[in-house]
Amino acid sequence: MDFELTQEQQAIRDTCRDFAREVVAPAAEELDRHHKFGYDVVRQMGELGLFGLPFSEEVGGAGGDFLSLCIAIEEISRADAGVGITLEAAVCLGSSPIYEFGSKEQKGRWLPDLVAGRKLWAFGLTEPEAGSDAGATKTRAEARDGKWVINGAKQFITNCGTDISAGVTITAVTGRSNGESEISAIMVPTGAPGYHVLEGYRKLGWHSSDTHPLSFEDCEVPAENLLGTRGGGYRQFLRTLTGGRIAIAALSVGVAQACLDAALAYAKERRTFGSPISRHQAIQFKLADMAMEAEVARTIVYRAAAAYGREGAETSDEVRMLAAMSKLYASEASTRAADNAVQIHGGYGFMEDYPVARYWRDVKVNEIGEGTSEVQRMLIARLLGT
Repeated sequence: MDFELTQEQQAIRDTCRDFAREVVAPAAEELDRHHKFGYDVVRQMGELGLFGLPFSEEVGGAGGDFLSLCIAIEEISRADAGVGITLEAAVCLGSSPIYEFGSKEQKGRWLPDLVAGRKLWAFGLTEPEAGSDAGATKTRAEARDGKWVINGAKQFITNCGTDISAGVTITAVTGRSNGESEISAIMVPTGAPGYHVLEGYRKLGWHSSDTHPLSFEDCEVPAENLLGTRGGGYRQFLRTLTGGRIAIAALSVGVAQACLDAALAYAKERRTFGSPISRHQAIQFKLADMAMEAEVARTIVYRAAAAYGREGAETSDEVRMLAAMSKLYASEASTRAADNAVQIHGGYGFMEDYPVARYWRDVKVNEIGEGTSEVQRMLIARLLGT
């Protein structure tokens, strides 16, 4: 078993780490303070090719693997989780379903701008009464005169309300089959009649990312905007969520590492009773736990990403198990890391002048998005055969 990154993966890591240090980190505090979307940062990520990392050169991508994408998300999130989630959602949730399930025409129309980062596409699954329970989808789409007429609502949708947002792929009930709701995936471009992006949320963290609720009131899109097969939406989105969970785990690793970096640097500088607090065993134990958990999280995330990237393995029980485990462990480890980082900083950790306050605010949602920790435990237990 080889745990070493390839030369290409190392190059991607180093490039993203330098970019995060030189471009993302200096902008992070202002974006967070003013709740601003980092258009210039996103533009530069596009120029680096990050939005096209896992896609083939045929559609304008970089031809890299899924692990390379997760490495990029980790490094970007180490500087700003809000920018990290912009990249993660754009690629894993926005572009990937189009790349994997779209027709030749759909790919040709949308992917060139998406993989270049010139435009962003969103993923609309969660509803006021249907989040983790995706089968409870209430949004309806009726086939009428060569169009889909959509009515319903989505919430907590990332990348849907920016100046460069091109559209959203939603799940909607398109009929009934064998007594159950038939769920399909439908692409809704920005500006479609009846498609409304509502006022953005006041969020605890991720202030540099874009998040809005959506509503659809007799929203009309052409029949050819169906993504994949009719009734295949539930299966498609479950596959999409598997990759998304691994990517969120990678984001969590980035935040955990950022917490360790900040806490270690502060502990070496802050002095009490005549010596740096890094010499005190109480602090050393916290730092040791943070380092250990960050490395364990990184290892399971990389294993999950490599397994997901194997052709034909995306929906296997092994990959679903690894995705759930990596997302669960990494998100909870990053929360513990943020808590410890604030504690090590003492009173300064409670002040927004120090980045650990932002890390603490940003990290909690990692235990919620892409399936809560409780859902991950349920999935793991089910896959164990309980």
